[in-house]
Parts: sequence; C-alpha cells; structure tokens
Amino acid sequence: MMKRLLAGIFRVFLLISCKLITGVQARWLSPPTNRVRIYYANHSSHLDGIVLWSCFPANLRNTIHPVAAKDYWGKSRLKRFIAEDVFNSILITRKPRSQDNPLNVLENILSQYQSLILFPEGTRGSGEQIADFKCGLFYLAKQFPQIEMVPVYLSNLNRVLPKGSKLLVPIICYATFGEPIQPLNEGETKNSFLTRAKQALEELAP
Repeated sequence: MMKRLLAGIFRVFLLISCKLITGVQARWLSPPTNRVRIYYANHSSHLDGIVLWSCFPANLRNTIHPVAAKDYWGKSRLKRFIAEDVFNSILITRKPRSQDNPLNVLENILSQYQSLILFPEGTRGSGEQIADFKCGLFYLAKQFPQIEMVPVYLSNLNRVLPKGSKLLVPIICYATFGEPIQPLNEGETKNSFLTRAKQALEELAP
C-alpha cells in the first residue's frame, strides 16, 4: 500500500518535471486508442521512454509499458522502483543466456491485451541517425500479426540528455505518432520488414 502510494507521488512529480524540462508536444497522425499496439521509436536518451509514455492520455497509461534495459534500470533499487513501479516498465536483458528468450516477457504482456513501447535500435544513438533495428520487432510482428505497430519519432531528446551526459538541458521536444505500418506480409523476410519499419519511422522526422 505504502509502495503504491509512493509510486503515485513519484509519478506525478516526474511527469511534471518531464513536462517542465522538455515541454514535450505530441503530434498525433493516428489518434490514441485503447487498442493493443506496439509503439516503436528512435532512441537517443534515457528520457525517451518516460517522455513518450507521458504523451498518452492518463486513462491509457496503465495499459502501456515502456520496455527498458535491465542492465541500466535494474542497477539500483531506486532505478528499478522508478522503472517498474512508477512507469510500469518491463525490464529485459539485452545479452540473455542462450537458453533464455527475452521476448517471452513481452509476448506475455501482449497476450494480456496490453501495449508496449519499444526502442528497436537496442541502444541509444547520437540522435543524428537511426541505427538498424534488432530482430525483436520482426518476431513480435510474426507472433502477433493482429497487433498494430505504430512508429513514433522523438525529436530533441538527444539534446536534453545526450548519451554520456548527466546534465539536463531544457529544450522543447516533440513526439510524432505516425499511422500504423502495414502488417507483416506473408513470406516477407526479416530484413525486408525491419527496413520497412525503419523507413516509416524515418519519414516522420521533421
């Protein structure tokens, strides 16, 4: 009970702080919905997941889970608390043991009719270019062909908290939510699908 209350207080504080520092403005080319979706975005800052999550209407946030790296967000009790209890994040291992499948936990969330926020580059970039996607997005598209995948282009987050920096710089940021991409075609290869998904994201860049 106390932990839940504390998480709620942290959530309000961090959401207000996030809005003050980034002034994030959401542009919706496809309106928010309670349908199960996978939102995927470019990744250049530790703030990406929080900023993107904050753009959703409050009534949808409990059913949308940012996916984050366990080796960073699970490093201390405070970080894990913020990720899991405050922002409903799912922590995954980026370098799993050979017998482990990190997608299992994501498939479980989707099977419960809840949505995900993914960063398919797998790690933060400079913000200047989008790196090639890891294969997880393809396997989820194959496993859940009925679930829409929506590209979201984040602008300026790399300037607020660049990779390697601990100093926040207040700058107006934008999150552009695109139209859902076409589902995985029958016989479509992994490379073809991931290239198409990446192009849809790049086309949202200002």
